[in-house]
Amino acid sequence: MNTETPSASEQIDPAAVFACASSLWEASQKSAAQSRLNLSECYNGMDELMRVCMRIANQFEAWSCQHIEFEKFDSVWPYLLGDEFGEACLDAMSPMCLASFGDADCLRVAMRLHLRIKQDGKLPVPCDVGALNPMANSPFKKFRIQTVRNTNEDNDAVPYTIDDEPFDDEFGELYFGLYGVFEDGTVEHIADRKTYAEALSLIEKLVPGIDFPHA
Repeated sequence: MNTETPSASEQIDPAAVFACASSLWEASQKSAAQSRLNLSECYNGMDELMRVCMRIANQFEAWSCQHIEFEKFDSVWPYLLGDEFGEACLDAMSPMCLASFGDADCLRVAMRLHLRIKQDGKLPVPCDVGALNPMANSPFKKFRIQTVRNTNEDNDAVPYTIDDEPFDDEFGELYFGLYGVFEDGTVEHIADRKTYAEALSLIEKLVPGIDFPHA
């Protein structure tokens, strides 16, 4: 078995695909037993469910090779998938709906696995990072960049976190809010920017020497 973490340039890892498919198959059987669900009837036979699990496994591995920051990944990829993929997948969707699994669901599962997803503007990826303020005479102890969305109904700004639904019709496009954090933990809004790079550029101009991570 290949125990190395794949890079974005590598081809699909068969070990990772097998781990995904096995984990999802086992999680589906467990869920069906607990809810007394007949998966054979849902998928016109268990062999069809096996095909669905394999398709999902291949799709998620291909998606991951494009969107996951494997250079910052410190676990064994197939082992993580074997242990957690199935449960994460069934947390994102019902075991009866696996046939409809698509790229949007890949993002949902990756978020539930708490994977580092590339902040390249191609996906609605949640972000919440902070950095200590190097300026001693400032009221802010640190600064924070966080993804935010506005509600379509009231246009209220709401933080977008890893626990939220990435494709929610009740919210508009995500953007990046820049905040100052006081000693007591309260925050003050400073500015909004469309991208992380723009928010980062602003805070680096306002506070030279601040050490925010670069996307």
